[in-house]
Amino acid sequence: MSSETERSEVSKQASGETASSDAERSEASGSASDPASDPNVRETPAGKATGDRTDTLLQTDNLVKRFGGFTATDSVDFSVDEGELRCLIGPNGAGKSTLLKLIVGTLEPTAGHVYYDGQEITDMEPNERVQSGISMKFQVPSVYGDLSVRENARLPVQQLADGAERRRRVDEAIENAGLAGYEEVQASTLSHGQQQQLEIGMAASLDPDLLLLDEPVAGLSVDERTEIAERIRRLNREEGIAFIVIEHDTDFVGEIADSVTVLHRGDVFREGSIEEIESDPEVRRIYLGGEQ
Repeated sequence: MSSETERSEVSKQASGETASSDAERSEASGSASDPASDPNVRETPAGKATGDRTDTLLQTDNLVKRFGGFTATDSVDFSVDEGELRCLIGPNGAGKSTLLKLIVGTLEPTAGHVYYDGQEITDMEPNERVQSGISMKFQVPSVYGDLSVRENARLPVQQLADGAERRRRVDEAIENAGLAGYEEVQASTLSHGQQQQLEIGMAASLDPDLLLLDEPVAGLSVDERTEIAERIRRLNREEGIAFIVIEHDTDFVGEIADSVTVLHRGDVFREGSIEEIESDPEVRRIYLGGEQ
């Protein structure tokens, strides 16, 4: 082999080794920049509880709320999975509504943490939580009676969308409420059940991943309860929305719930299916025995 040929072969070999070395360094660098693959990067508590490696959407950690000397929630550890339909039951004063308000941010916790979709939201403002994907319908209907159904449905989305997207969301909210054909009807003329359904449709129009409902069928007829149960199940099934529903009516809970959490004296008392909860003698005791 001539000297010129030998130099060419050596040059090619060196070039190949250099390219291979560069590729290895690039791969190592990429791996090191990926927190999921770097054992030296610590996962945050929020990421560990509700991050991409879990199915958990919401997790509360030792959540406490005190009003003076009264403890409304006492070190509550509570979680909801993506797409889950969970009902929250318990005697009056058990802390159910307080827990929901801590989740949506209308109350500040005395201690503890709220994790949601990989981030800590404990100190987030309510509007920031809405933007993160949490929506809520409170116990008392808050529709504006002097506005039409369409005008009410426009309120939640008017600052989030405009033009065709706003019209789509408004129409979808009315459809989800089962009020197609009532668009121009004044909201004050709707029945209590229709107002509840309108609010559920409005809350769902924010495209939440988690929707909280506080006693959505209180004071409604059997037919209205059935309609709302169907509405909730459809939103859960078709839109993939996870729900937390506070309700005293165990028949209604049995119609919709994947799982049930019982709160008592501000803490989680039992969790399970509705069949497990209804057959639990201790749960029956705190409901039927009058213990508060």
